[in-house]
Amino acid sequence: MDLDAYVAEHAGEWRRLDQLSRRRRLSAPEADELVILYQRTATHLSAVRSRSPDPALVARLSRLVLQARSALTGGPGFSLRSVGRFFSVTFPLAVYRAAPWWLGVTAAFATLSGVLMWYVASHPEVPAMLLSEDQIDELVNSSFAGYYTEYQPQNFALQVWTNNAFLAAQCLAGGVLVLPVVYVLAVNALSLGLVGGIMIGNGRADVFFGLVTPHGLLELTAVFIAAGFGLRIGWAWIAPGPLRTRGRALGETAREGMVVALGLVLVLFISGLIEAFVTPAPVPTMVRIAIGVTAFVGFLGYVFGFGVRAAQSGESADVEERDALVPMA
Repeated sequence: MDLDAYVAEHAGEWRRLDQLSRRRRLSAPEADELVILYQRTATHLSAVRSRSPDPALVARLSRLVLQARSALTGGPGFSLRSVGRFFSVTFPLAVYRAAPWWLGVTAAFATLSGVLMWYVASHPEVPAMLLSEDQIDELVNSSFAGYYTEYQPQNFALQVWTNNAFLAAQCLAGGVLVLPVVYVLAVNALSLGLVGGIMIGNGRADVFFGLVTPHGLLELTAVFIAAGFGLRIGWAWIAPGPLRTRGRALGETAREGMVVALGLVLVLFISGLIEAFVTPAPVPTMVRIAIGVTAFVGFLGYVFGFGVRAAQSGESADVEERDALVPMA
């Protein structure tokens, strides 16, 4: 291909396409002209890429095609319909499809922290190696329960929300390297196992589980989902499968991870409200636990109910795949 001659032949069409795609209003003939020029320029771009891939020209034509496409289709914008789809299809489907990962994380975390609680509670010399008697006494009799009433509820809710959102973000972002997720989970399992073991070993199991259960069921589930999806992202480039390149597998899974991250913001906000307003509330322990269990079971029902339905309908949780526009030819 004689690139200079090709540019000279079609430069007028490209300029006209640029002009039309920048206008806010088009007459009917101009709209038809825009469609025709968009189709031609898309063909020109394909020809240049395959025969003489000059980087500058490819970049110029790509920009023109995208600009014209945006003029023809409009931006995605904000709509109640897109929000409804996110909560009824995209988010629950992404979480549902990743269920083997986050359920596996849940089982591993529960096993590790449970074994640690039992060991610490059964061997009082272990916490004595890490904490002084005064520190253990303060934890058991005041600081553990006092943590939930130290701040005003609204301030505490915001603090908890941002802290847990950051923890979930670490799990999602670090998933591509796998080991950071394992480290974050191990550290938190060790912390929970140690504190729980100390409380149980000192006869305060009722206080520990009475305060942790109401918010912990939903809060930890959200963190486990983030960690499971982070590991799924890491596995996507380790073992992309026979039909995908590593780049494509990583891109598709990471985009679903963004969907999960957005949805977990709301889930963690709800768990933060429960931790700030319900956990320390002066009501019977069983009432507080019942509220936490209701929120937890409701979330699982939502994820699996809507997720299964979306999967059976052949829906996609990949934002780019759903919103992609097939170029006209």
